[in-house]
Amino acid sequence: MPIPWRDAMSQALYGPDGFFVAGTGPADHFRTSVHASPAFATALLRLLTQVDSALGHPPRLDVVDVGAGRGELLMSLRRLLGPAESAGVAVGVSGEPADSAGVAVGVSGEPTHSGRSGLIPAWAGSPETLTPAAAVRLSPDEPAPDEPSLVAVRPSLAERVRFTAVEYADRPENLPKEIHWTTEIPDGITGLLLATEWLDNVPLDVAVHADDGWRYVLVEPSTGVETVGEPLAAADLEWLATWWPGPASPRSADRAVTGGSTSADATSGSQSGFGAARPAQGSSLTARSRPGCPEPHSSDYRRAEIGRSRDAAWADAVRRICRGLAVAVDYGHLREGRPVDGTLTGYRGGRQVPPVPDGSSDVTAHVAMDSVASAGAAVARCAYSLVSQREALRALGADGGRPPLSLAGTDPAGYVRALAAASAVAELTDSAGLGGHWWLRQPVGIGLPPAVAR
Repeated sequence: MPIPWRDAMSQALYGPDGFFVAGTGPADHFRTSVHASPAFATALLRLLTQVDSALGHPPRLDVVDVGAGRGELLMSLRRLLGPAESAGVAVGVSGEPADSAGVAVGVSGEPTHSGRSGLIPAWAGSPETLTPAAAVRLSPDEPAPDEPSLVAVRPSLAERVRFTAVEYADRPENLPKEIHWTTEIPDGITGLLLATEWLDNVPLDVAVHADDGWRYVLVEPSTGVETVGEPLAAADLEWLATWWPGPASPRSADRAVTGGSTSADATSGSQSGFGAARPAQGSSLTARSRPGCPEPHSSDYRRAEIGRSRDAAWADAVRRICRGLAVAVDYGHLREGRPVDGTLTGYRGGRQVPPVPDGSSDVTAHVAMDSVASAGAAVARCAYSLVSQREALRALGADGGRPPLSLAGTDPAGYVRALAAASAVAELTDSAGLGGHWWLRQPVGIGLPPAVAR
């Protein structure tokens, strides 16, 4: 029996035998930035330290991963931070812990001793630039110690971080006990909320423009065969009129998104909505693009994906934050460049497949990023930042530059490590692939961290 796409996606992805609930997890079916390289987690660790600083180094710093898969990102962050038992380690003015060797972790996930090109460079107060006691006084009136030795002025970041994974699947057996596992986003978050390729899997309704206006698209879950259903409800029609211009809702300047900032670099990278697709594992496939469709800037929108449910999901996530930063990383599009025929597609076993909502494959659609951003900003009551992943990672110090060739003569092993790390960063910042993803950053009760405010 045909049902609305929103109901079909919900059952196929999150039902008892759903794609994200049963089986080994999404990493076996498609490749995300989390799976591509430890460089992604390393960049997020730098962002976390900046959020920590903006919050004044609270005694508890939350890191909440929504749509956590099998906990891969949080496990990477935990490894980079090191054990929480290392109390009393030296910290710089940013509150970042130094390891026993006094070296930083490069994007390859290994200690960086040389060959920094392509890695995340040192910054003032970082683990590589250990700060003498005179430079870490808690206030200008506090006398400096006689000895310029390293001191611990607060518990280490590793001691204060509390990791929470939000996912419907059962808790993985190998997950460290330090990572809390839950099916619901917790309330009262102080810290960083991450949503990496979560919103694209929030179920939504699909509409088609018929002779008498917009109607819902129904789908038979076992086959993927679609039929035309009832006319759209008033709330969905209003969303389309505001966010998805088409034959029934001509484009107008007064409906443009307000209240945030959008990077020109990001819009040029994925204006059509097809440039920032989820790559399949071992494949260069991108989002569905049907031959013969009108150009994305045409007004002849035949299908539309109604993002109202995603707006509500993001607004609810932002509402759970007391103070901190919410970051959504996903592939999507803006109002000025909606895809003319939709983006609904599937992934299974490393390949793009038709979107059949029977629970055997991922069913996903690009995100209307400006609509989601506006919904979050209305809750947070402050502006958001929306840029491409390429720009976001570069602001966090990952540029993908090759190490100097001279390093090969002085430190061959270091050169090979640095070259591998640079290649990994290059994949993450490639504007035709993962680098074309959007980064939506929504502060709540704090100013924008330095890497976000650029």
